[in-house]
Amino acid sequence: MRVLLIGANGYIGRFVADRLLADPAVQLTALGRGDDADVRFDLATGSPGALTRFLDAVHPGVVVNCAGATRGGARELTRHNTVAVATVCEALRRSGCGARLVQVGCSAEYGPSQPGSSTAEDAVPRPGGPYGVSKLAATELVLGSGLDAVVLRVFSPAGPGTPAGSPLGRLAEAMRRAMQSGDGELRLGGLGAQRDFIDVRDVARAVHAASLSAAQGVINIGSGRAVRLRDAAATLARVAGYGGTLHELDGPPGALRPTIGHPRTESVGHRVDALGHHRTDALGHHRPDHLGSRGERTEPEHPAPAPHPYPDGCGSWQQADVRTARDRLGWRPRIGLEESLADIWMEAACRI
Repeated sequence: MRVLLIGANGYIGRFVADRLLADPAVQLTALGRGDDADVRFDLATGSPGALTRFLDAVHPGVVVNCAGATRGGARELTRHNTVAVATVCEALRRSGCGARLVQVGCSAEYGPSQPGSSTAEDAVPRPGGPYGVSKLAATELVLGSGLDAVVLRVFSPAGPGTPAGSPLGRLAEAMRRAMQSGDGELRLGGLGAQRDFIDVRDVARAVHAASLSAAQGVINIGSGRAVRLRDAAATLARVAGYGGTLHELDGPPGALRPTIGHPRTESVGHRVDALGHHRTDALGHHRPDHLGSRGERTEPEHPAPAPHPYPDGCGSWQQADVRTARDRLGWRPRIGLEESLADIWMEAACRI
């Protein structure tokens, strides 16, 4: 089976590539913007015609798209997440290869959900931010393309290679710095959110299964269990052997408060978190500093509420209903959160 993998150098794409390469029946070709790609092509700027000519030459049976952007403004997100997918769909329609498309989507397409509920694929998407909107638009393009296609809506990926800017990446980095400095207290903020964490290697298994299946439409890929970030922090501390005290700061993640790793002895005039960033919470939300008359940073007397308390646009709760993945792909998650956190910590500890 010839598989064309787009975005092989990304967080999820790297593990998808490893999984596909482990299958002796798969002949893999990687397409991307990097020098190490088999074929260099920028989906955000390349034409569908150019991609069509390549598809006709390689004649893949499956195209897997793991490419996309998670950060940036609305224009950049639209270009990399929506326009790029439009290019893929149009090229596949023009090509004579008849390839199946496996598109990697995300849970941000759903937006906030009711606490205690499990989100199934038939839920009405209400993305709470530009990232989710751009990914939902891509999903709609795929579903309306008339192609043999499936969209895997991945919830919160975790495990080795977790980006430092993700919630779990920030927690690991804050704990590493606390242990490195011998700080017996770690103050954490923004840990009230509950997310459905799924190991990135299990995501790769789902992509492999989707490549071999005839399933179409949208399929959720998650663990089926929401975990509070404060519980993940406690598990990470146990895995890391951190013997200090974790102090959780009250309030929603958007409140103007000290944040991850805020040192106890730090002066009010220059608040910096343990990651070395100004005013950033566990979910990665930027909090503005306030300058006094002499330029020093001070707390506002009446802080205004943050416009986006949950920067991923998913609200306080997300949990996947994963029955469709089980029934249509024969897929179940195998790797628990503790193992994912252990691998995250292993990488963070190597930086001590």
